[in-house]
Amino acid sequence: MEDLPSILERTHRGDYGPIVARVIRLMGGDFAAAEEVVQEAFAAALQQWPRAGIPAEPRAWLMRTAHHKAVDRVRRDVRLAARVDTLETRARVEQSSAPALDEADWRDTPDDSLRLLFTCCHPALGQEAQVALALRTLCGLTTEEVARAFLVPTATMAQRLVRAQRKIRDARIPYVVPEVDALGERTQGVLHTLYLLFSEGYAATEGDELLRVDLCAEALRLGRLARSLLPQQAEVASLLALMLLHHSRRRARVSADGGLVLLDRQDRALWDREQMTEGLAQLDAALALGARGVFTHQAAIAALHARAARPEDTDWEQIAALYDRLCVLAPGPVVELNRAAAVAMARGPEQGLALVDDLEASGRLTEYYLLPAARADLLRRMGRGAEAAVAYRRALALVRTAPERRFLEERLREVLSSP
Repeated sequence: MEDLPSILERTHRGDYGPIVARVIRLMGGDFAAAEEVVQEAFAAALQQWPRAGIPAEPRAWLMRTAHHKAVDRVRRDVRLAARVDTLETRARVEQSSAPALDEADWRDTPDDSLRLLFTCCHPALGQEAQVALALRTLCGLTTEEVARAFLVPTATMAQRLVRAQRKIRDARIPYVVPEVDALGERTQGVLHTLYLLFSEGYAATEGDELLRVDLCAEALRLGRLARSLLPQQAEVASLLALMLLHHSRRRARVSADGGLVLLDRQDRALWDREQMTEGLAQLDAALALGARGVFTHQAAIAALHARAARPEDTDWEQIAALYDRLCVLAPGPVVELNRAAAVAMARGPEQGLALVDDLEASGRLTEYYLLPAARADLLRRMGRGAEAAVAYRRALALVRTAPERRFLEERLREVLSSP
């Protein structure tokens, strides 16, 4: 039976963002205050649930508690500050505080997340700040997780988040989904956020599980909403295609004991064909709209994997060519590392290793465990076991998820036991 800390942790991971999204609206767009109130609600649960029992609907209980705490705080602020807009603030509070929320209310008002997403992606903020703020508040990622997504120190990311929240508050940026003619200027930030949200769910950067299905499902839900709002934006369709194609392989990607299963060893019968077909259809729709962007290229790579009946049928030369183009469209060390892996599959591990070594020499991915992991794999395939072992140990020093750690340890044992 699941214990209280586990239930609270799971609820926090799955529901923190949607609860914050609801409370931010009540608190007039004050991100920092809303986050404090939601944290207080979780703290209250930690105190009360052991005595009163775990509620039948934990999420609704937390939402109601956060809601009441927000109302109390706004009322207190109104009294203390005696602001000119007292009447307006009171009206908002009274309107919001009347009914107690339950699970049905939650299901019937799903748009707070979309409202928060578009608010975070206001053009007054830089795009990195937009995405970081959305990941922290909407998606409930920790500051450390957001920092890792951007490959920057945690302290740097914390400062960026505070500045972004302050800017939204001081500029009185409205907490709304903008009119249709203003959606376009926020599209790139929205897409980037959804991509990182999905990526964190599909390849969690920390913890005991490889997948966070809740994050993937939320990214797909918001992606479909964005697609309905922007039906003529090709990159929106491309991103939705990319997420669907990756998500269709989720069951085959994790073994029965929670371990990592690489693509070439996956049971393709476990792939979700319905979701794969939908993803391919979204990619076709994007191409019909003239898509040529970053997400289109990534979706095209995912489609090549999807269409290969067996691992040996994969068109690695075409995948390597698509990564060549991605290195031009969206240059960066992670894209270069993926290109090196594709080149190794298409033309042999020696060529891939040369690219990985160049990347390592540049010093741009010193804390990214997949760089030494990729190098170790190439050395293993070339029969250079001793060097592979060194690289596996380096990867193990950096990896943060338990399944990937177990995978690397297994590979290390293999190369150490090889003659």
